[in-house]
Amino acid sequence: MTFADRMLRLDRRIIFLLVGLCTLIPLLYPVGLAINISSEVRGVYDYIDSLPEGSVFLLSLDFDPASKPELYPQAIALLRHAFRKNLRVLGMTLWVSGTGMAEQVIGQVASEMGKVNGKDYVFFGWSPGVSAIIISMGQDLYKAFPSDYYGRPTNTLAVLQGVKTLRDVNYVVSLAAGTAGIETWYVFGKDKYRFELGGGCTGVIAPGLYPLLRSGQINGLIGGLRGAAEYEVLVGKKGRAVAGMDAQSVTHFTIIILVGLCNVFYFLSRSAQRRSEQHR
Repeated sequence: MTFADRMLRLDRRIIFLLVGLCTLIPLLYPVGLAINISSEVRGVYDYIDSLPEGSVFLLSLDFDPASKPELYPQAIALLRHAFRKNLRVLGMTLWVSGTGMAEQVIGQVASEMGKVNGKDYVFFGWSPGVSAIIISMGQDLYKAFPSDYYGRPTNTLAVLQGVKTLRDVNYVVSLAAGTAGIETWYVFGKDKYRFELGGGCTGVIAPGLYPLLRSGQINGLIGGLRGAAEYEVLVGKKGRAVAGMDAQSVTHFTIIILVGLCNVFYFLSRSAQRRSEQHR
């Protein structure tokens, strides 16, 4: 039996182990393979970076745990950027199923950056109505959310000083896994109250949002895990998204190499078989 034949009969469990290691190692030890920054991701980053200290940034985490792998890293990168710029961060969600997760990520990054709840940021939580709650915020923020997620009266919080409606918000970003999400914020929010709007979304719905981007209805779009990785690179702190993209890249490269080697070994084996038949 030739070497090519032995390779073709290699125990498939060895191949599974190799692919598993190629996925696991980059997740544990990300190196940050080369990533080109897209103009749509840079649009969100540049706008936040241009805001002066003390500006009001509203992040609406409109997704649930099912979309956590793609949108959670986006939220972390955006919050790190906003807190580093010393913006006043207002957090909320239009998805009741994502409330606990949204509170967790905001609290996690705020603690990491040394920010104080009520002074540097506030988390409103969830309120029923979707479009109605956005319209209500555009008319009177304190009527829409009389208290924050922790039960404190919102009109007593230092972070909301001078903020009465959505017209006082400098930038809104919706991280959306579907409806309600970016389109809802545009139709019932930006179109009525004239604030700037950016978005982040899962990879599967990103193509459907490009018309909003091309028309200028949103000024930037972070799409899927790739978009999150780009934002992490811009922020300068590699996290889960960069690790995930490393794992995908290494795994795909390994599979391509294995497919190529299998074809090489197959043709070598066939060639050796033909030569053997000719010498009989």
